[in-house]
Amino acid sequence: MRVVVQRVASARVEVGGQVVGAIGSGLLVLTGFTASDTEDDLLWMSAKLARLRIFADASGVMNRSVVEAQGQILAVSQFTLFASTKKGNRPSWSRAARPELAQPLFERFVEHLEQALGRQVHTGVFGAEMQLHLINDGPVTISIDSHSPE
Repeated sequence: MRVVVQRVASARVEVGGQVVGAIGSGLLVLTGFTASDTEDDLLWMSAKLARLRIFADASGVMNRSVVEAQGQILAVSQFTLFASTKKGNRPSWSRAARPELAQPLFERFVEHLEQALGRQVHTGVFGAEMQLHLINDGPVTISIDSHSPE
């Protein structure tokens, strides 16, 4: 499981010109899965995101989590996070989980995030052509992979 996390002042996702998910201050979490991802990956990642200290404290130091900052989360499934550009110029997504596996993983991940956050997690529409609008705060952008935690 791989995520790209962006600390945002606001973010929204549209499908067909309609807003399907929107947040104020918080995290935009682009999420990709492989066929080898398990419930343990989902639990680990949701806990990591809830505790990730990338929000400023009173001294301006990144020392608070999204929970402590009372931020929101917008999670968007994105299989392209597993693009391989090793061979040629056209990316291969063969490492990305097939939709029939990725969708239930994404739904379970969102459930775990909601439990860790203590409130609703907003989402895009799985498999839809989406447009993301965001104001990256900082900017702060971090990639995390459950199979190679750093």
